[in-house]
Amino acid sequence: MLSITEILKKYWGFSEFREPQEAIIQSVLEKKDTLVLLPTGGGKSLCYQIPALAQEGICIVVSPLIALINDQVTSLQQKGIKAVALTSQLSEDDLIRAFDNLQFGDYKFLYLSPEKFQSALVQEKIKQLNVSTIAIDEAHCISEWGHDFRPSYLKLNTLRELKPNATTIALTATATNKVLNDIQKQLELENAVLFKKSFKRTNLNYNVIHTEDVYGKLLQLLNRLKEPSIVYTNNRKQTKEVSSFLNRNGIKSCYYHGGLSVTEKNSAFELWMNEKTPTIVATNAFGMGIDKANVRCVIHINIPQSIENYIQEAGRAGRDGKPSYAIAITNKSQLFEAEQKYNNTIASTSFVKEIYNHLNQFFRISIGELPNHVFDFSLQEFCVIYKLNYLQTFNAIKVLEREEVLLLDENYSKKSTLKFIVSNNQVLNFIENHPKLNPLINLILRNYGGIFEHYTVINEAFLSKKLGIHKNEVIKQLHILNKDGYVHYKFENSTSKLTFLIEREDNYTINKIKPRIEQQNTLKLNKLKAVLNYFTNNKTCRNIQLLQYFNEKVSENCNNCDICIAKNKKIQISTIEQPILNLLRINSELTSFQICDLLELEKEPVLNSLKILIEKNKIAITSQNKFKLYK
Repeated sequence: MLSITEILKKYWGFSEFREPQEAIIQSVLEKKDTLVLLPTGGGKSLCYQIPALAQEGICIVVSPLIALINDQVTSLQQKGIKAVALTSQLSEDDLIRAFDNLQFGDYKFLYLSPEKFQSALVQEKIKQLNVSTIAIDEAHCISEWGHDFRPSYLKLNTLRELKPNATTIALTATATNKVLNDIQKQLELENAVLFKKSFKRTNLNYNVIHTEDVYGKLLQLLNRLKEPSIVYTNNRKQTKEVSSFLNRNGIKSCYYHGGLSVTEKNSAFELWMNEKTPTIVATNAFGMGIDKANVRCVIHINIPQSIENYIQEAGRAGRDGKPSYAIAITNKSQLFEAEQKYNNTIASTSFVKEIYNHLNQFFRISIGELPNHVFDFSLQEFCVIYKLNYLQTFNAIKVLEREEVLLLDENYSKKSTLKFIVSNNQVLNFIENHPKLNPLINLILRNYGGIFEHYTVINEAFLSKKLGIHKNEVIKQLHILNKDGYVHYKFENSTSKLTFLIEREDNYTINKIKPRIEQQNTLKLNKLKAVLNYFTNNKTCRNIQLLQYFNEKVSENCNNCDICIAKNKKIQISTIEQPILNLLRINSELTSFQICDLLELEKEPVLNSLKILIEKNKIAITSQNKFKLYK
């Protein structure tokens, strides 16, 4: 076996650990259950990957995010480390083959979701493995007080029961003391070693800017900075809109969101990493696997969902230790809209019940029936049929998934694609000769940019809703365009798969989960209020506000955030008023330049002080623009 340092150098190309990685790794190697709270960028994955490579056996990694699982497995495989992910795409034969590889093929890592672990076959196969370490990633999901509670995490003790001799390490980047205590309780980590690193970032300057011209201020900041930056928005459409705006104004940028194809995501990521486009505009889907040390600024132009989300995203700036900025640009309209969005999209118990009933009607499921097959499901089409708010409905389905009433497989990822293969003029000629297809073609051209250059994912249900016609009619018209040689259209029947997990029992099902729905909704509301308070509080140091949220006791101001700088300016101005008055008693009249020179001070605080002294009627200004004592 290689030593820890040799493993680090061989696979990761460096030999020094960040604080407190080495101590955490040693704790795991000493077979001590370990709980880790490291802020984003702290290198949590190394804390279980290194021990796993330094000893015999498999490391099982539980993570709630399929994208994160795939990202980590790909990263390990690229380093020549054998790892496998159990995803919903694997058939039973694939799954058995994967476990054979784990048992006999010198594999080191098994990644799976907490839901996948519930499979009886998976549990039986895990019994046969030699497991050295169990890593519970995003461990805050096990706590009902965490910002992303997942009931499936509560069943992970079964994994510890299956492998009682394995060492458990639970990791999270964002947790309050209440959540940390809950993690230890739920995982029964009675004697766990706790490693908790402060969220304090001395090199990170937090700023909140209030302005009605958000885009103008964003452009001003990026023009001044001219170094790698991330701009976070809350919706996919805005990423492209903001990126286009920046490019038009001389800021090279690209955009990234969850709806892009894998190729498009990789292209945007590489352009940003190589700094061909130093600024990337993204939703919070952009974050996994980012290890770019010289990000100089992270700018939020919308209200984040929680302080946890904000500090994770902001923490991607300045990982090289150099002075960097976490800036939020906002205004009263945005603050109001954030509250309205919560009210309009939160899935109340009554709305969850309504959606559950609609789903049973939609798939013709009888009372007491549990379908034994998977359904094709288009959320967009479902919302059109029942005239539902898309985001609120999605949230309700996620609640039903969280409570293990059903399973929505969004990673099925079969999506229709379209590309025009003729010139723009030929399309215009076609429209003249086929007026019936005119509305559809114009709608496509308005909503899907670049459709002449590359294959673009389209949504037939969205098009049908906009046109007020049935989805099947949209598909029929697209097939006509394809047959006539104007487009390449690849139709896919479904964007996701839906599985019912329990028998249909309308009232009983919802009433059973009602307390947790209401508790989670209250928790989300409190987290939104905490964010809004951070954005509007202009009296308490930003750093103190953030640290206190995570129960860190701190009394010293950072002296770098917008609030501290504003206070320091006021103090500086008040302390030089008397020296100015003393000068004018000695010298009857002085220019502002002369005052600056005699006091050896910068121009701005002197001018501000002169203005205040004039307002107080303590000095006056002469016709020669000189200052004198007021008489």
